[in-house]
Amino acid sequence: MNRNELITQIRRKGSFLCVGLDTDPQKLPALFAKDEDAVFNFNKAIIDATHDLCVAYKPNTAFYESLGVSGWIALEKTIDYLNTKYPDHFTIADAKRGDIGNTSAMYAKAFLDKMNFDSVTVAPYMGEDSVTPFLGKEGKWVILLALTSNKGALDLQTLNVGPADQVEEKLFERVLKVSGQWGNASNMMYVVGATQASMLERIRQIVPDHFLLVPGVGAQGGSLEDVARFGMNKDCGLLVNASRSILYASSGSDFAEKAREEALNMQQQMAALL
Repeated sequence: MNRNELITQIRRKGSFLCVGLDTDPQKLPALFAKDEDAVFNFNKAIIDATHDLCVAYKPNTAFYESLGVSGWIALEKTIDYLNTKYPDHFTIADAKRGDIGNTSAMYAKAFLDKMNFDSVTVAPYMGEDSVTPFLGKEGKWVILLALTSNKGALDLQTLNVGPADQVEEKLFERVLKVSGQWGNASNMMYVVGATQASMLERIRQIVPDHFLLVPGVGAQGGSLEDVARFGMNKDCGLLVNASRSILYASSGSDFAEKAREEALNMQQQMAALL
């Protein structure tokens, strides 16, 4: 999916919601207890219930990898279902890959070519040659980790870097500036946690045009209003992810209905902000 197609979907739906498919078999409703294909069937029900309210889906691959072969099969079935039935949705493999060049090329082949995701999350800390293999594929995106929503983000990402006699610069700011030479606003996005909303204004000064993937709204307590206030640009420029608050809105047989209600609530807030 290219940039214009993504912007069109956001405007048409009045939504910049991304539903995170972080499907944990231990948290599924009891009705899936004897379902041998529980993860995929749960995902399918969530997708069918929310597709008109969101513009993107983001499976975190750890939830599938942890299940071994059956998890990979469920992930492949999920992305195949999205690409076949809802091809207008932006898809994100939240895999946080990044390695030496030839290894990154294999990761890119796996997620962008073989599984046909639109994008993959990538860690930037091995530098340019670990990121560029994911770039250069038409309609595909790199989503680079910049400033994450977890508590440990403060351990490294906000450290001051550079000579003491120069203007103070945080490590995440250096990542934004340097990586801007590798890609552009049509093939690179950045992960910026909603719990770091106070930093969004500074981030927008460095990358005014790029899309930002923003986790942390919902169960993690980030403010949608603050994210929009400081992070929105003329094209919206935001994909706000919600996972647990939608997936597990109910543990009963009405799980899909309650997931839709939660997604609808977020979509209505987003439409007003747009």
